[in-house]
Amino acid sequence: MPHSASRRAIAFVNVAHLLDHYVLLIFPTAVIVMAHDLGLAYGHLIALSTGAFVAFGLFALPMGWLAERVGRRNLLAAFFFGCGGALIGLGLSTGSTALAVWLLILGAFSAIYHPIGASLLVTHATSLGRTLGWNGVFGNVGTAFASGGTAMAASAFGWRAAFLIPAVVCLTLGAAYLAFAPADSAADRRPSVPSSAADFRLPLPVLLTLFGAALVAGGMTFNITSISLPKAVDERLGFPLPIEAVGWLVTGVFLFGAMTQLAVGRLVDRFSLPVIFVGLAALQTTGLTLAAAFGGGAMLAGLALAVAGIYGQVVVNDAMVARYTPAHLRTKAYSVRYFLGFTVSGFAAALIGVAHGAGGFGLTFGVAAAFAATILCVALAFRFSLRRPEPADVPTG
Repeated sequence: MPHSASRRAIAFVNVAHLLDHYVLLIFPTAVIVMAHDLGLAYGHLIALSTGAFVAFGLFALPMGWLAERVGRRNLLAAFFFGCGGALIGLGLSTGSTALAVWLLILGAFSAIYHPIGASLLVTHATSLGRTLGWNGVFGNVGTAFASGGTAMAASAFGWRAAFLIPAVVCLTLGAAYLAFAPADSAADRRPSVPSSAADFRLPLPVLLTLFGAALVAGGMTFNITSISLPKAVDERLGFPLPIEAVGWLVTGVFLFGAMTQLAVGRLVDRFSLPVIFVGLAALQTTGLTLAAAFGGGAMLAGLALAVAGIYGQVVVNDAMVARYTPAHLRTKAYSVRYFLGFTVSGFAAALIGVAHGAGGFGLTFGVAAAFAATILCVALAFRFSLRRPEPADVPTG
């Protein structure tokens, strides 16, 4: 396939990653304004997004099977159009039931991206770590600007515009994708990143079980931190801020995490994955413990460290699937990876509502720190069961 077509495909996948995280995190910031406008409590409204985050993981599972029947290109197009339609529904909603239904639909269409996008990305990659690192940056830019962009739109035009403006962007990009993206048949002829085998002391079933546990725990730390950040900054920074300032402060924290993914991508091309895994897990545990114990600047610093570790681990998880899974099974493997990572963690919104009501964000981040400690234990098990490191990918382009 021509190199220009491959670059176009990667560009669309990267932009889709940005949108995927942006659209899912509009609601956690918009809810600050919506609570007053609709006369409903924060805990009640944030719990309405549970369906979206559960669907985000649950609907990832059949994507590998669907890709074999309708094609990855068609599924990614459905992602753009489905998210755009769901955002229009949210922007026109007037009550809790409508919000919950459209959030569920948004989660279902958002679930398309990760298994399909990751599979397409690896198919077109010439350097695994670098490509995954840049893709992670796009996703985190979406996460980062979801808070700032939503706050700006809600402040200037009302909370409904915060949903309707990105809806137009999604629909426009969907049309552009269908016009310019290469067909699946061309992509499948391109040699993908080769798989390799590491020599572990632990048997494969044990390693898969441990990795599954880390994916579930990682999904919880990801969602708890991402969903909680806007309200935690608003509540625990120590002095009042307008919603625009809250949004952009949260954006800064997420951008810090995005830049970390570039560094992690470079490390993936040079060092053993289990070694990187340990460092990132330790960063998450330390940062979330700080955020649980302190408010103000210490909380913000802890959350910045945690976000760096959380988003860096996303790159490592995707690299482990790409490196240790045969090419013909990768789409299905990514479906399972994101099903495990996001289905259980979809209940994070409900957990935040309960934990926040019982003990504020100190308890909320304490729970997240416990999940991070689980990841650290798994990472250490991988590291110390490794007999010899697998060969790192050599950048070729």
